Amino acid sequence: MFGSPNITTNSRGVPYLRTTSVTVGSEAVDFSLGFRRVNPGYFTVSIANPIPDGTTETLPITLSIGGQTKNLTFFGGSSVTVADLAGTGVIEVFYGPLSGVVQLVSPLAPATT
Repeated sequence: MFGSPNITTNSRGVPYLRTTSVTVGSEAVDFSLGFRRVNPGYFTVSIANPIPDGTTETLPITLSIGGQTKNLTFFGGSSVTVADLAGTGVIEVFYGPLSGVVQLVSPLAPATT
């Protein structure tokens, strides 16, 4: 069973977590997932709370997950930033608490012009 009986999963058992809040700080923008116990592996995040307009686009994104706040990174370790996650939508993430990895797995939508 995934970390909490309140976590929804899809038909293949992939957890589907929804952000409960977004906090803009001077060092980062944090999306809270609202769950203390999240098992390692893949999960889907529904970003239900958009980052407020006017937020500095170079701020890194963090996820509050498993009682800790971790940087969300791309393959190779560079930080996902506000410029990468404008608006609301769904992303896929890999969480490896022992290695400290919280990595964006899904490709980002193309920028609109």
